Amino acid sequence: MRQVDRIITQRLSSGVPLVGNVSHYIISAGGKRLRPALLLLCCGALGYEGDQRFNMAAVVEFIHTATLLHDDVVDESALRRGNPTANARFGNPASVLVGDFLYSRAFQMMVDANSMRIMEVLADATNVIAEGEVMQLINMHNAGLDEAGYLQVIRSKTAKLFEASARVGAILSGAQPSLELACAEYGQAMGTAFQVIDDVLDYTGDVAVMGKNLGDDLREGKTTLPLIAAMQRATPEGRETIQQAIETGDVSMLAAVVGLVRSTGALDVARAAARAEAERAIAAAQRLPANSYSDCLVQLATQLLARNH
Repeated sequence: MRQVDRIITQRLSSGVPLVGNVSHYIISAGGKRLRPALLLLCCGALGYEGDQRFNMAAVVEFIHTATLLHDDVVDESALRRGNPTANARFGNPASVLVGDFLYSRAFQMMVDANSMRIMEVLADATNVIAEGEVMQLINMHNAGLDEAGYLQVIRSKTAKLFEASARVGAILSGAQPSLELACAEYGQAMGTAFQVIDDVLDYTGDVAVMGKNLGDDLREGKTTLPLIAAMQRATPEGRETIQQAIETGDVSMLAAVVGLVRSTGALDVARAAARAEAERAIAAAQRLPANSYSDCLVQLATQLLARNH
């Protein structure tokens, strides 16, 4: 990953100081680099050792970082990875515009791969992610969102870049279609499981470990799987409490909602959904050639269920 970080540092250069300041601020804030890791592991599993894998890993991290900058503005978030968000530090206009810079820089870097197929996959992914963001926006404070609608949002907004990252690794490797599909399925399942666990942690996590405020999803009016499952299992009074909390975003109701989410077994339902996606990822990884890289992909999916931040 050091090679990827070196490319990231090099390609963040800009003649506009604010661009560099905001970009370095969020990039150096300690992200997990999961999407670049998926790309590199898929390359390794399929035997590709060319330098372009590091460039494309940096590309997907730039795309991810651009979405974070825009997300935090839309969500009015104040804390990410234990630090003030870029919009809290530099303001909303700077965050939006630097997010645009990172998107455009990512597309400049894609050209280096000299692959229309890679351009197609990543252009499609960024478009689907944008649609997912809009879907989430229009479903804010919508207590009627069901599990199918929730999954549509997270598979667009979050899982699509995981899927694209893994698929690009296969494309770089010149893999046959069945192996490219296995990588894409692995990425989609991993991204879905990751987001479901993230939504569970919003009601169970430790602020000091997670680096963001608990109850943010409720404040923003996001109807996530723990809330959907709780409403399905709660008494009419409990269902009304959760519905009111979603529709108003009243964080003073957080303790009551957390109590209902826990007492109804909704967290177990959400964890089971994440486990099913992780198992789907493992099955996809097992279709790849057996080596240390595909073993790492299996291990990554297994460890995902134990994440606490």
